[in-house]
Amino acid sequence: MPLRSARSGKVQRDAVHHPLFARYYARVSVTAETRMGMGRVRERLLGGLSGRVIEIGAGNGLNFAHYPGTVAEVVAIEPERRLRQLAVEAALRAEVPVDVVPGAAEALPVKSEGFDAAVVSLVLCSVRDVPRALGELRRVLRPGGEVRFFEHGRGGGRVMTFTQRALDRTVWPVLNGGCHLAREPVRALRDAGFELGPYRRMLMPEQGPTLPTSYCVLGTAWRPPEA
Repeated sequence: MPLRSARSGKVQRDAVHHPLFARYYARVSVTAETRMGMGRVRERLLGGLSGRVIEIGAGNGLNFAHYPGTVAEVVAIEPERRLRQLAVEAALRAEVPVDVVPGAAEALPVKSEGFDAAVVSLVLCSVRDVPRALGELRRVLRPGGEVRFFEHGRGGGRVMTFTQRALDRTVWPVLNGGCHLAREPVRALRDAGFELGPYRRMLMPEQGPTLPTSYCVLGTAWRPPEA
């Protein structure tokens, strides 16, 4: 069933439809806030942001509670209907204004150069076209605008990277909402023309078994200022 954008009023069809995965993710992600330390990661991801922010692939809106009061507005793009409904509920509880909007990362339904910062959190693994999505991210950021990212991707030794690639070619994307394990988010940002700032690689969970999803990176990048 088509939904209306909260900003434009235009009817848009769901860009992504993974109802079973969405229900599973909604449960697991809430548990990960404390058991895997994701709440602390979100604090580091979003700390110090200000102005207008666009969040790509907002999921069930767990980032919203961590935005600092210096943020004037968050426009949160989420293509999956069930997760978007949960994000709307989270937006109502947030301390900063949050507008949840349907849309895909490859065709963001917002104007160019309208945002001071962008947030991508566990989303580049699942977009259909990473270069196109990052091109859209550059388009909507003002020159010099900041990107905060927390993503998982390729990591480990030969056995682990072989496992990640094998899963990507077979069952993993089908069972996990289009997620891919062996993508390289830092390289993708650099190839898209962003200037990389400080970033750190980390394992999630920090203690416990190392899984194909454990290899994460948390960092900052910028859209280059105009010459």
